[in-house]
Amino acid sequence: MPPVRPQVVSLTTDYGLVDGFVAASHGMIARLAPAVRVIDVTHLVPAGDIRRGAAVLAQTVPYLPVGVHVAVVDPGVGTARRGIALATPDGYLVGPDNGLLLDAAAALGGVTDAVELTNPRWLAARVSATFHGRDVFAPVAARLASGAPLAEAGPTIDLSTLVRLPTPVVEVRPDGFTAEVLTVDHFGNVQLAAPAELLAALPARVRISPVGGAGWERTAVHGRTFGDAPVGALIAHADSAGRVALSVNGGRAAEVLASTAGTLLRVDGLAGC
Repeated sequence: MPPVRPQVVSLTTDYGLVDGFVAASHGMIARLAPAVRVIDVTHLVPAGDIRRGAAVLAQTVPYLPVGVHVAVVDPGVGTARRGIALATPDGYLVGPDNGLLLDAAAALGGVTDAVELTNPRWLAARVSATFHGRDVFAPVAARLASGAPLAEAGPTIDLSTLVRLPTPVVEVRPDGFTAEVLTVDHFGNVQLAAPAELLAALPARVRISPVGGAGWERTAVHGRTFGDAPVGALIAHADSAGRVALSVNGGRAAEVLASTAGTLLRVDGLAGC
């Protein structure tokens, strides 16, 4: 159980801002827990992009108050995939059992308990097959935020059965590393799965090239922040989440590197630099 009663409910989804999905989820929480503060993390996760949703959630929740963190990027809604709630030392996570929640759980101290959301008294009176954010996850979050015990939401889950996303590729070499692109943010910055300490050992300039013989390579400044490279130039740096990131000062690295989530990039130190 979290050490104190949750202070907020946060929402992270791929619902967008055009339809009423976000408002309906807010409304369900407000009806059941009108005093609870709701924080919108984002509703602009690319549709169905579980990996991107997981990264955004994991990199955000450590900076939020202790709370119930609802995440819905759920292409399997209405199928046999489970709806779950996880307890951690620093809050709850509620959403689908598709790998979306586990990186965030690790960021909050690890899963201490997990339940499947099967208690009909905790759900909406009518549960849509296609809108579990409103009818399952929002009401569960409201009840947890109001102090109801997790055990009432449903039966305990064996933690070893929780669905996990594939481990991203990181391969270390004496002169550099190869890493999978984890996410691309709004600014076009490319975040690699590699931890920042792998970059720290490399010289002042590095070479970026794709795995698979695309036939190009780029040179990047190894720096601390965007302004350490000339305008329009690539920079390799540690980002705010402690991972290696590739950016362009005044531009979009994702376009320069022709990279999207899942692309494998090779980073090598340039001798004599």
